[in-house]
Amino acid sequence: MGIIILPPVVEDIVPHHDESDDSMSVDSDEDVEMSGVRAPKRARIGNQIVSTGVVTPGEVVTDDPQWMRGHGTYMTPLSTSIIATVAGTVHKTNKLLSVHPLRARYTPEIGDLVIGRIVEVQSKRWKVDVAAPLLAQLPLSAINLPGGILRRRTSSDELQIRTFFSEGDLVVAEVQSVHQDGSASLHTRSLKYGKLRNGVFLAVTGTGGSGASSSTTKGGVGDGSLRPGAGSGMGGVVRSRRQVWTVNTHNGGGEVDVILGVNGYIWISKHADGAAAASSTTENVSITRMEEMVSTSIYSSQNDVIPPQTRREIARLAQCIQVLVQGGVRVDEETVMGAYEASLQVDLEVGDDEDEDEETKHEGREYLEGAKSRRILELVFQHVK
Repeated sequence: MGIIILPPVVEDIVPHHDESDDSMSVDSDEDVEMSGVRAPKRARIGNQIVSTGVVTPGEVVTDDPQWMRGHGTYMTPLSTSIIATVAGTVHKTNKLLSVHPLRARYTPEIGDLVIGRIVEVQSKRWKVDVAAPLLAQLPLSAINLPGGILRRRTSSDELQIRTFFSEGDLVVAEVQSVHQDGSASLHTRSLKYGKLRNGVFLAVTGTGGSGASSSTTKGGVGDGSLRPGAGSGMGGVVRSRRQVWTVNTHNGGGEVDVILGVNGYIWISKHADGAAAASSTTENVSITRMEEMVSTSIYSSQNDVIPPQTRREIARLAQCIQVLVQGGVRVDEETVMGAYEASLQVDLEVGDDEDEDEETKHEGREYLEGAKSRRILELVFQHVK
């Protein structure tokens, strides 16, 4: 018996045309199709994305495969889920998701002004603590020699390396380069950089891994709010337009220099220009030796005589910065000056006792805790707004 093979029956396919579509249509991925047949939309997986608030380590940020992972996240080999590795806020850059930590050690960037402490002296370089995960290095070739001499560093300079900086010295420098492992290389090839003296040192929260700018609070969500407790409630130094400025203080304190290191280290000192620094080294300095004496005084570890009025104003500025940090407010030139003016206004509101003499009139005014700190924060918010 023979086998009869019947031809297949093909049903007519009628293409579906939408009245609102022309010969070209756009699918969900914004790809243009030239045919008149609408392609089925690709199913989206996990549309929920944590764009605000705080995520914790191990929390799934999203499981949508269209997103790429950035810093602070990781992906398992058998899954498309992006999982947070740090506690922080989620930031989206096009299709890149990254988690910026609320609190982290300072991440060096080229051009940052930092304050560091010398922790180790080697043959041709210094190791500097700048609050980063790794110690920064300051090469001998990246500093100014006494007298401003421009020449190659020799073995005699290596033998005298401790005459420039030794263990425990505080220096202000600029980040020249960042190595592949994340360590920074510093330089002090400017008269505004070098050894620090005649002042007080403060360590607060720095920019860290949050990448905060002058418009955001350290660790905040990024709304630029100055409300108490905004963001993570931890204020700190942010990158701003000016990191170094001179304050004309009141109460006979004279001029005071403030240096805000991006890494969170702050230095407040008595102001000393080039002529004053030279005169503090020797009484009679000729015009031809002025530059040499100024360069030599940069590496001096001897503090000058600071009047009590200047010391009080330095302590007042330090207290104002601590009030800003405790209130969760960013620390930059605008907020520091606002807090300083607010502290003077609070002193006027408190008033003086009639039986106080002129010498003890301003004693204890630098204490700005309790009700004074709350009043200062209120005045700062009004001033900044």
